[in-house]
Amino acid sequence: MRIDLHTHSTASDGTDTPAELVRNAAGAGLDVVALTDHDTTRGHAEAIAALPEGLTLVTGAELSCRIDGIGMHMLAYLFDAEEPTLLAERELVRDDRVPRAKGMIVKLNELGVPVTWEQVARIAGDGSVGRPHVASALVELGVVPTVGDAFTQDWLADGGRAFVEKHETDPFEAIRLIKGAGGVAVFAHPGAAKRGRTVPESAIVEMAAGLDGIEVDHMDHDPDTRARLRGLAKELGLLVTGSSDYHGSRKTVSLGEYATDPEVYGEITRRATGAFPVPGTGGA
Repeated sequence: MRIDLHTHSTASDGTDTPAELVRNAAGAGLDVVALTDHDTTRGHAEAIAALPEGLTLVTGAELSCRIDGIGMHMLAYLFDAEEPTLLAERELVRDDRVPRAKGMIVKLNELGVPVTWEQVARIAGDGSVGRPHVASALVELGVVPTVGDAFTQDWLADGGRAFVEKHETDPFEAIRLIKGAGGVAVFAHPGAAKRGRTVPESAIVEMAAGLDGIEVDHMDHDPDTRARLRGLAKELGLLVTGSSDYHGSRKTVSLGEYATDPEVYGEITRRATGAFPVPGTGGA
C-alpha cells in the first residue's frame, strides 16, 4: 500500500481542487490519501464525491498552533468535523486569517512592495487565506523567485520583517480538542528548521501523553533530523508517519514522495472514533 497522510487543496493553500487532488492521488498510484487543509474541512465533501475507485480518503485538517512563541502545526485525522468545540476553535483560527494577511500586506507596502489585498484574495480564491498566498503574490511581483524564498527573515518567516501573528491554538489544547472529537493527533514536520524556530524536544516529551505520533519522513527533514525524530518517537512510544505535504504547483514535492507505513496507518484508523476512512467508488 502507498499511503500519503498530508496534502492540501484549494480549500486552503493548495493549487489542486479537492476533486483534482484525489484524482491526481489515484494517478500517482496511491492507495490512501489524507486531505488535511489548514484549519478547515471545507474540501472534504468535494473530495469524497470525486473519489476514484481503489483510493481511500482519510479526512483531516492541519491545525495552526503556537507554544512559547513558536508556531507549529498539528495534523488531526478522522475526527468528527461537526463536534462543536473543535469546530468553534477552527473557525476562530480561520476568521483571524484575513486580518492577519491584511497586516502582512501593510508591512510589505511599508517595505516598498506594491502587493494588494485584491491580489492576495484573487490568489487565495475560495481557500482559507494564508502566508503561501501572500508568498505567491511576491512571486508574481518578481520580489522572490519561489514561494519558499518568501519564507525568510527578510519577508514572511516567523519573526520576519513582514510577519504578523494570528490566533493559534495551544498544542496541548489542540490535542485535547482532537481527542474530544474522536480524532488522532500527529505533530506535523516538527524538525522543519528551514521554516523558522522549531519546538524543542522537551515540549514533544510533554505532549507525548496525549499525542499519537510525529511526522518524520517529510521534505523539510534532512536524514539526520529524520533519524533523531525516529529515535525520539520510539523512546516516547509515538507513531511515525511520512507524507508529502503536497500543495500542488506551490511546492516541488510530488504526491506520495514520502509515505506512511501500512501498519501505522492501520493503528491510526483503529484509534479514531470520530470518523472512518472513505473508500472510493468511482466518483464523478
